[in-house]
Amino acid sequence: MSRAWTERLSGLLAVVVLLAAWEIGCRVMAPPAYLLPSPSAVGAALIEASPRLVPSAGQTFLQAVQALLLATVVGVSAAVSASMHTTARGALRPIATLLQVTPVVAIAPLLILWVGLDRADLSVVLLAATIALFPLFSATLTGLTSADPDLERLFDLHGARPLDRLLRLRLPSSLPFMVEGLRIGAGQAIVGAVVAEFVAGTGATQGLAWRILEAGNRLRTAELLAGLAWLAMMGLMLNLVLGALESAVRRRFGLTR
Repeated sequence: MSRAWTERLSGLLAVVVLLAAWEIGCRVMAPPAYLLPSPSAVGAALIEASPRLVPSAGQTFLQAVQALLLATVVGVSAAVSASMHTTARGALRPIATLLQVTPVVAIAPLLILWVGLDRADLSVVLLAATIALFPLFSATLTGLTSADPDLERLFDLHGARPLDRLLRLRLPSSLPFMVEGLRIGAGQAIVGAVVAEFVAGTGATQGLAWRILEAGNRLRTAELLAGLAWLAMMGLMLNLVLGALESAVRRRFGLTR
């Protein structure tokens, strides 16, 4: 059995043991259902509340994907500009760092105010894209500036134009870094979408965060945990897709982890 499969089975076994301990603890200690429902109750809530949770999960997932695409376009474009011009690099790095260190909850109310409560879906996408932007920009810029020095000198020797150097050397060498940035940015996009929905507080987007907030206010804790399970599944699905993409890129360029 390969090491990768061993790690996956170990992780699955740990989850099963945790759920079993949780279930046994709930049956033995019998805490109130609103305080700590058992995994079986959460599973029942997943089925019972699926007419509400599934469309909302789809809405949040769509907004997160839109945000990730927007962050990819902006982040990669900014990284390319920064890699080609020292002045642009000096201007963009502080802005990207500022966006990264500013708490999400501090940005959300201002962005929602600017966009308007009647366009809550757009504000969710913009905030999630803002949060996902830094890892994409940083990873892509690192890749663009980490090309093989010998190949850089070879391009210098042949008097390559900056565009040829970018397309034939730096972009291909940056792809593994870019995909890693995508994996991090995907998780950040989901977090940003959920936080924006919480802060908006209108339910206009009818996303999963609103369903979680609604269930919490009504003490339907099992449904709340079912919503969290949907968020975890969305994050896991994006991570698996991007992980497969990263493996394909690394195989294509003969890279190892």
